Amino acid sequence: MKKHLAACVLMCSLAVLSASAQKMNTLTAKEKADGWKLLFDGKTTNGWHSARGGGFPATGWAVQDGTITVTETGGEEAGNGGDIVTDRTYSNFELSVDFKTSPGANSGIMYFVNLDLMPWHNGHGSPVGFEYQILDDALHPDAKRGKDGDRTVASLYDMIPAAADKPIKPVGEWNTARIVVRGKHAEHWLNGVKVLEYDRDSPEFKAILAASKYHVFPQYGQETSGYILLQDHGFPVWFRNIKIRELH
Repeated sequence: MKKHLAACVLMCSLAVLSASAQKMNTLTAKEKADGWKLLFDGKTTNGWHSARGGGFPATGWAVQDGTITVTETGGEEAGNGGDIVTDRTYSNFELSVDFKTSPGANSGIMYFVNLDLMPWHNGHGSPVGFEYQILDDALHPDAKRGKDGDRTVASLYDMIPAAADKPIKPVGEWNTARIVVRGKHAEHWLNGVKVLEYDRDSPEFKAILAASKYHVFPQYGQETSGYILLQDHGFPVWFRNIKIRELH
Protein backbone atom coordinates (compact mmCIF):
# COMPACT_ATOMS: atom_id res chain seq x y z
CA MET A 1 0.00 0.00 0.00
CA LYS A 2 2.79 2.38 0.97
CA LYS A 3 4.66 1.60 -2.25
CA HIS A 4 1.50 2.19 -4.27
CA LEU A 5 0.92 5.53 -2.52
CA ALA A 6 4.52 6.60 -3.07
CA ALA A 7 4.25 5.70 -6.75
CA CYS A 8 1.06 7.75 -7.08
CA VAL A 9 2.67 10.73 -5.38
CA LEU A 10 5.69 10.48 -7.70
CA MET A 11 3.50 10.26 -10.81
CA CYS A 12 1.42 13.24 -9.70
CA SER A 13 4.57 15.26 -9.01
CA LEU A 14 5.99 14.46 -12.44
CA ALA A 15 2.70 15.42 -14.06
CA VAL A 16 2.70 18.77 -12.28
CA LEU A 17 6.30 19.42 -13.29
CA SER A 18 5.54 18.47 -16.88
CA ALA A 19 2.49 20.72 -16.99
CA SER A 20 4.37 23.62 -15.44
CA ALA A 21 7.39 23.33 -17.71
CA GLN A 22 7.20 26.28 -20.06
CA LYS A 23 7.70 25.63 -23.74
CA MET A 24 10.65 27.45 -25.27
CA ASN A 25 10.01 30.79 -26.98
CA THR A 26 6.53 31.19 -25.51
CA LEU A 27 4.95 33.43 -22.92
CA THR A 28 2.87 32.34 -19.96
CA ALA A 29 -0.52 33.92 -19.33
CA LYS A 30 1.03 35.91 -16.48
CA GLU A 31 3.86 37.18 -18.65
CA LYS A 32 1.37 38.33 -21.26
CA ALA A 33 -0.68 40.07 -18.58
CA ASP A 34 2.49 41.74 -17.30
CA GLY A 35 3.23 43.17 -20.73
CA TRP A 36 5.93 40.83 -22.02
CA LYS A 37 6.38 40.43 -25.80
CA LEU A 38 8.42 37.83 -27.66
CA LEU A 39 11.23 39.16 -29.86
CA PHE A 40 11.89 35.70 -31.34
CA ASP A 41 9.25 33.08 -32.09
CA GLY A 42 11.69 30.16 -32.27
CA LYS A 43 10.97 29.49 -35.93
CA THR A 44 11.54 32.61 -38.04
CA THR A 45 13.65 35.77 -38.18
CA ASN A 46 10.56 37.97 -37.93
CA GLY A 47 11.23 41.16 -36.00
CA TRP A 48 14.96 41.33 -36.83
CA HIS A 49 17.01 42.74 -39.68
CA SER A 50 20.63 43.46 -40.55
CA ALA A 51 22.30 46.33 -38.71
CA ARG A 52 23.72 47.29 -42.10
CA GLY A 53 20.23 47.85 -43.48
CA GLY A 54 17.95 45.77 -45.64
CA GLY A 55 16.52 42.41 -44.65
CA PHE A 56 17.89 39.62 -42.50
CA PRO A 57 21.49 38.57 -43.33
CA ALA A 58 21.76 35.77 -45.87
CA THR A 59 24.79 34.29 -44.10
CA GLY A 60 26.25 34.26 -40.60
CA TRP A 61 23.00 33.38 -38.82
CA ALA A 62 20.70 30.37 -38.62
CA VAL A 63 17.39 29.53 -36.98
CA GLN A 64 17.61 25.95 -35.74
CA ASP A 65 16.18 23.85 -32.91
CA GLY A 66 14.31 26.80 -31.45
CA THR A 67 17.35 29.06 -31.35
CA ILE A 68 18.71 31.95 -33.37
CA THR A 69 22.38 31.20 -33.82
CA VAL A 70 25.60 32.89 -34.89
CA THR A 71 27.47 30.52 -37.19
CA GLU A 72 31.22 29.91 -37.21
CA THR A 73 33.21 32.35 -39.36
CA GLY A 74 36.55 32.53 -37.57
CA GLY A 75 35.89 35.15 -34.92
CA GLU A 76 35.81 38.33 -36.99
CA GLU A 77 33.61 41.11 -35.60
CA ALA A 78 30.58 41.47 -37.88
CA GLY A 79 32.73 40.06 -40.67
CA ASN A 80 30.20 37.76 -42.28
CA GLY A 81 26.46 38.22 -41.86
CA GLY A 82 26.96 41.12 -39.49
CA ASP A 83 24.93 42.07 -36.44
CA ILE A 84 21.14 41.92 -36.30
CA VAL A 85 18.84 44.48 -34.68
CA THR A 86 15.20 44.70 -33.68
CA ASP A 87 12.82 46.27 -36.16
CA ARG A 88 12.04 49.07 -33.71
CA THR A 89 13.73 51.03 -30.94
CA TYR A 90 13.15 50.86 -27.17
CA SER A 91 13.54 53.32 -24.30
CA ASN A 92 12.58 51.97 -20.86
CA PHE A 93 12.42 48.19 -20.79
CA GLU A 94 13.20 44.86 -19.20
CA LEU A 95 14.87 42.42 -21.60
CA SER A 96 15.45 38.73 -20.96
CA VAL A 97 17.59 36.51 -23.22
CA ASP A 98 18.83 32.95 -22.81
CA PHE A 99 22.29 32.45 -24.30
CA LYS A 100 24.75 29.60 -24.71
CA THR A 101 28.34 29.89 -25.95
CA SER A 102 30.82 27.62 -27.65
CA PRO A 103 34.41 27.32 -26.35
CA GLY A 104 36.35 30.57 -26.82
CA ALA A 105 33.28 32.47 -28.03
CA ASN A 106 32.68 36.22 -28.07
CA SER A 107 29.37 37.99 -28.68
CA GLY A 108 27.12 40.53 -27.01
CA ILE A 109 23.66 41.92 -26.48
CA MET A 110 23.65 45.63 -27.22
CA TYR A 111 21.03 48.23 -26.37
CA PHE A 112 20.54 51.93 -27.08
CA VAL A 113 22.19 51.14 -30.41
CA ASN A 114 22.58 54.07 -32.78
CA LEU A 115 22.84 52.78 -36.36
CA ASP A 116 24.32 56.09 -37.48
CA LEU A 117 27.43 55.25 -35.47
CA MET A 118 29.26 52.39 -37.21
CA PRO A 119 32.85 53.56 -36.96
CA TRP A 120 34.85 50.38 -36.60
CA HIS A 121 36.71 48.79 -39.52
CA ASN A 122 35.46 51.29 -42.10
CA GLY A 123 31.84 50.59 -41.31
CA HIS A 124 32.09 46.79 -41.31
CA GLY A 125 32.15 46.25 -37.54
CA SER A 126 29.47 46.65 -34.91
CA PRO A 127 27.55 49.89 -34.43
CA VAL A 128 27.88 51.75 -31.15
CA GLY A 129 25.69 51.09 -28.13
CA PHE A 130 25.76 49.76 -24.58
CA GLU A 131 26.89 46.14 -24.58
CA TYR A 132 26.07 43.29 -22.24
CA GLN A 133 29.18 41.23 -22.90
CA ILE A 134 28.88 37.56 -23.81
CA LEU A 135 32.21 35.76 -23.60
CA ASP A 136 34.02 32.59 -22.67
CA ASP A 137 36.05 34.27 -19.92
CA ALA A 138 38.44 31.33 -19.62
CA LEU A 139 39.48 31.05 -23.26
CA HIS A 140 38.81 34.32 -25.09
CA PRO A 141 41.69 36.84 -24.73
CA ASP A 142 39.31 39.80 -24.43
CA ALA A 143 38.62 38.74 -20.83
CA LYS A 144 42.16 39.83 -19.93
CA ARG A 145 41.95 43.13 -21.77
CA GLY A 146 40.21 46.30 -20.72
CA LYS A 147 40.29 47.31 -17.05
CA ASP A 148 39.43 45.30 -13.94
CA GLY A 149 37.54 42.67 -15.93
CA ASP A 150 35.22 45.09 -17.74
CA ARG A 151 35.26 42.89 -20.84
CA THR A 152 34.15 39.69 -19.12
CA VAL A 153 30.73 38.08 -19.42
CA ALA A 154 27.75 40.16 -18.19
CA SER A 155 29.90 43.31 -17.92
CA LEU A 156 28.97 46.64 -19.47
CA TYR A 157 31.61 46.19 -22.15
CA ASP A 158 34.79 48.27 -21.68
CA MET A 159 33.15 50.28 -18.91
CA ILE A 160 31.88 48.43 -15.82
CA PRO A 161 32.87 44.89 -14.78
CA ALA A 162 30.26 42.41 -13.63
CA ALA A 163 30.54 41.23 -10.03
CA ALA A 164 33.43 38.83 -9.55
CA ASP A 165 31.11 36.24 -7.96
CA LYS A 166 28.63 36.30 -10.86
CA PRO A 167 26.77 32.98 -11.22
CA ILE A 168 27.93 32.01 -14.72
CA LYS A 169 27.22 28.47 -15.92
CA PRO A 170 29.85 26.51 -17.86
CA VAL A 171 30.35 26.88 -21.61
CA GLY A 172 27.77 24.78 -23.42
CA GLU A 173 25.07 25.37 -20.79
CA TRP A 174 22.26 27.91 -20.97
CA ASN A 175 22.51 31.20 -19.08
CA THR A 176 19.92 33.97 -18.78
CA ALA A 177 20.84 37.61 -19.32
CA ARG A 178 18.51 40.31 -18.06
CA ILE A 179 18.84 44.02 -18.79
CA VAL A 180 16.66 46.58 -17.03
CA VAL A 181 16.56 50.24 -18.08
CA ARG A 182 14.51 52.88 -16.29
CA GLY A 183 15.39 56.38 -17.40
CA LYS A 184 19.10 56.94 -16.73
CA HIS A 185 19.37 53.90 -14.44
CA ALA A 186 20.32 50.48 -15.82
CA GLU A 187 21.05 47.05 -14.41
CA HIS A 188 22.67 43.85 -15.71
CA TRP A 189 21.49 40.53 -14.27
CA LEU A 190 22.85 37.03 -14.82
CA ASN A 191 20.90 33.90 -13.92
CA GLY A 192 18.67 35.80 -11.51
CA VAL A 193 21.42 37.79 -9.78
CA LYS A 194 22.12 41.49 -10.28
CA VAL A 195 25.78 41.79 -11.27
CA LEU A 196 26.06 45.54 -11.93
CA GLU A 197 24.09 48.79 -12.08
CA TYR A 198 24.81 52.34 -13.13
CA ASP A 199 23.30 55.80 -13.54
CA ARG A 200 24.24 57.55 -16.76
CA ASP A 201 23.97 61.02 -15.23
CA SER A 202 26.24 60.27 -12.29
CA PRO A 203 29.77 61.73 -12.01
CA GLU A 204 31.06 58.17 -11.61
CA PHE A 205 29.62 57.04 -14.92
CA LYS A 206 30.86 60.13 -16.72
CA ALA A 207 34.38 59.41 -15.46
CA ILE A 208 34.10 55.79 -16.60
CA LEU A 209 32.93 56.91 -20.04
CA ALA A 210 35.80 59.37 -20.35
CA ALA A 211 38.27 56.54 -19.71
CA SER A 212 36.63 54.11 -22.15
CA LYS A 213 37.10 53.74 -25.89
CA TYR A 214 33.68 55.36 -26.38
CA HIS A 215 34.85 58.78 -25.21
CA VAL A 216 35.40 59.74 -28.87
CA PHE A 217 31.62 59.91 -29.41
CA PRO A 218 30.23 63.09 -27.81
CA GLN A 219 26.65 61.77 -27.85
CA TYR A 220 27.47 58.35 -26.39
CA GLY A 221 25.52 57.67 -23.22
CA GLN A 222 22.94 60.34 -23.95
CA GLU A 223 20.61 58.27 -26.14
CA THR A 224 17.05 58.04 -24.80
CA SER A 225 16.15 55.15 -27.09
CA GLY A 226 17.80 52.75 -29.50
CA TYR A 227 17.76 49.35 -31.14
CA ILE A 228 18.50 46.07 -29.41
CA LEU A 229 21.26 44.14 -31.17
CA LEU A 230 22.65 40.60 -31.18
CA GLN A 231 26.29 40.58 -32.18
CA ASP A 232 27.91 38.47 -34.87
CA HIS A 233 31.50 38.00 -33.74
CA GLY A 234 32.13 34.91 -35.83
CA PHE A 235 31.81 32.35 -32.99
CA PRO A 236 28.91 29.94 -32.52
CA VAL A 237 26.54 31.44 -29.93
CA TRP A 238 22.90 30.46 -29.41
CA PHE A 239 20.00 32.67 -28.28
CA ARG A 240 16.45 31.73 -27.31
CA ASN A 241 13.55 32.96 -25.14
CA ILE A 242 14.18 36.54 -26.21
CA LYS A 243 11.47 38.64 -24.62
CA ILE A 244 10.91 42.23 -23.58
CA ARG A 245 8.44 44.36 -21.70
CA GLU A 246 8.35 48.11 -21.87
CA LEU A 247 8.38 50.01 -18.60
CA HIS A 248 6.41 53.19 -18.06
